[in-house]
Amino acid sequence: MAGPRVVIIGAGVVGAALADEISARGWTDVTVVDQGPLPATGGSSSHAPGLVFQTNSSKTMTELARYTVEKFCSLDVDGRPCYLQVGGLEVATTPERVAELQRRHGWLTAWGIESRLLSSEECVEQHPLVNPDKVLGGLLIPTDGLAKAVLAVEAQIRRATDRGVRFLARHEVLDIRTEDDRVTAVVTDQGETPADIVVCCAGIWGPKIARMVGMNLPLTPLAHQLAWTGPVPALAGQTEEAVRPILRHQDADLYYRDRFDGLGIGSYGHRPMPVDVDDILSVDEADEMPSVLKFTEDDFAEAWTETQALLPATKEAEVEEGINGLFSFTTDGLPLLGESPDVKGFWVAEAVWVTHSAGVGRAMAEWLVDGHCSSFDLHECDVNRFEPHQLAPEYVLARDCQNFVEVYDILHPLQPPADPRPIRTSPFYSRQQEHGAFFLEANGWERPHWYEANAGLLEGRTIPTPNDWAAQYWSPIVGAEAQATRETVAMYDMTALKRLEVTGRGAAAFLERLSTGKVDKSVGSVTYTLLLDQDGGIRSDITVARLARDHFQVGANGNLDLDWFTRHLPADGSVQVRDITAGTCCIGLWGPKAREVLQPLTDQDFSGDGLKYFRAKRAHIGSVPVTAWRLSYVGELGWEIYTTADMGPKLWDTLWQAAEPLGGIIAGRGAFNSLRLEKGYRSFGTDMTYEHDPYEAGVGFAVKLDKDDFIGKSALERRKAGVRRKLTCLTIDDPHAVVMGKEPVYDGDRPVGYVTSAAHGYTIGKGIAYAWLPAELATPGRTLHIGYFDQRVEAAVAEEPLFDPTMSRLRG
Repeated sequence: MAGPRVVIIGAGVVGAALADEISARGWTDVTVVDQGPLPATGGSSSHAPGLVFQTNSSKTMTELARYTVEKFCSLDVDGRPCYLQVGGLEVATTPERVAELQRRHGWLTAWGIESRLLSSEECVEQHPLVNPDKVLGGLLIPTDGLAKAVLAVEAQIRRATDRGVRFLARHEVLDIRTEDDRVTAVVTDQGETPADIVVCCAGIWGPKIARMVGMNLPLTPLAHQLAWTGPVPALAGQTEEAVRPILRHQDADLYYRDRFDGLGIGSYGHRPMPVDVDDILSVDEADEMPSVLKFTEDDFAEAWTETQALLPATKEAEVEEGINGLFSFTTDGLPLLGESPDVKGFWVAEAVWVTHSAGVGRAMAEWLVDGHCSSFDLHECDVNRFEPHQLAPEYVLARDCQNFVEVYDILHPLQPPADPRPIRTSPFYSRQQEHGAFFLEANGWERPHWYEANAGLLEGRTIPTPNDWAAQYWSPIVGAEAQATRETVAMYDMTALKRLEVTGRGAAAFLERLSTGKVDKSVGSVTYTLLLDQDGGIRSDITVARLARDHFQVGANGNLDLDWFTRHLPADGSVQVRDITAGTCCIGLWGPKAREVLQPLTDQDFSGDGLKYFRAKRAHIGSVPVTAWRLSYVGELGWEIYTTADMGPKLWDTLWQAAEPLGGIIAGRGAFNSLRLEKGYRSFGTDMTYEHDPYEAGVGFAVKLDKDDFIGKSALERRKAGVRRKLTCLTIDDPHAVVMGKEPVYDGDRPVGYVTSAAHGYTIGKGIAYAWLPAELATPGRTLHIGYFDQRVEAAVAEEPLFDPTMSRLRG
């Protein structure tokens, strides 16, 4: 099959990889256009220093890098290799960085990549130029190395060309034609090429190309300094391009690579230097290439001083040349992949560095040809993940620059981003401030993690203090709030959760088609169900309340759910989907005294029979019109209570005035997370993602295979019998050994899985960690160990849920 007509814009490492991968899958009616010459087109690929460090806290990004390494190792151009696998060495010059390298070693172990922690002496053995008096330790990744980006482009162009792909150099894209919100052609300065699919792989020019179809791409080109020394006497006589490992000195925002008898030095330590995409010179205007700006020596002064301290041999050398090279940065440091929400057939593969380029090429080829990506979980990278405020130019510039500054920083997993804050606040924000809320941020929302007003709850309680790392962004008040929730009643702000409204005569059938559960039930029903992709992988878990015959409210996980719904809307207009999050708010009222708080405030029956578990009803709480859902993600009696944003403060005050005399509290996200893990409730994006199916993830109960067809059903029927891994509950007896997530799990000395969510269980008195493990190891009572920095934490496989397995408290 030739496949549809595809035009790829950009012939750098991403465009070339996609052309190679997509043609290998049989789509050969493919044209690649680029404004520059081939194979060095003038974009970031053409000047990239080529250092491939695979280590990343994101499993997906690590896997994209691993595939790139494997593919580049197999490529050559007339015998010249496209990858020099010299290894990668990260060194620590502070105790904090030593600990960070231990954590990074844990990520690599969890994601299945070999690495070794080194002593100071071993670092010098690997890289003799390193100052042993400055370095405290290191991390070695043997499969890291140097990608020869331009050679890799040429190699992949040759392979794609052999399959019939056309590459058109010196073709500047002027416009993208559309008809009925679908791409039809790409217009260049040399003519028009018809297209059914257009993929923008334009790198730093991505926002300019996307703008041609009205798409706002949250990407900023920033200049990054790269310098080359002249000969270093200690390297005299080196005839191979690279023999020592590529080197990272992250404490000073620096990296290094060999270049025969000299060194390349990259620096992120200078001021952010953003460039407007419209100010980037054309290929013909640029002195060297459009992505290369003049080297600013003053910005490099500190980097050179630090270099001479780490690598004393460079004191006998000089910086002979340098550039300020443009690279793409995004607001969360992740790529932008996927199809435009508004123009069918317009796709992007942007903000992709050489390290991940071949992996992204494969991922995009699978997505385009098969309709989904089977090799990688791309939910973190989907271009449609952003909320509207995250596309604002001011926000994009501020966050992209901040990500440049922090690219090598030690970041705690709970560390909130810097300004701009606050951006989104619930109607309860002023009340929360009055109670001394400690706020963290999620998707722009300010979310309380605990309240200083609850400090008095600590009296008479013993709340264990976790280790130093876990104790950051934590307070013992978290534990007191969790315990008090189980003892009396607590109010939780649930406003930050995405809420969608699905209406119309076809709403029920639409939701039945998209979800695994039966939602076409009586008015007032609430259903926990899943969204699956075609391959049976979990796209999301949602909660659906039927508020009227043709009116549903959906509790969703984020903008990707809205995007998924929108893409599957029937063409006849029988269904409407609307994001109602901003106009509504929600309080979770949970605890054994929840009914004592709520029932006197309303004339509606909120008894166990009046509103049964997983049912919803409309009512008035005092003077506030609400919709109450009888469910709880903390495992206690209670309701999610929704109202409009304007009535939020009144709802808060009404409930608080009733709860406070009964010993009720307001509680934060820290307690919520602990309580939900005690009940074994999964969190999409953390515990389960696109790569997992419901049976592996322990949410098979949400799948009704006896219903009519739904997306992913046939694939799921095939997968059901072959569960080889399981999301498994582990408990930790040591009260101080709180892990944070993404740590490796060991069976003896063998790494067998990784942690997803973790917290201390303040009711059960043990640490809790959920982990992906081989199914044969998910046996209650089995002892395993979790790798935490330089420690091995003993953990035991446990039956779940850990709290209230009979559900008596929820159903009371």
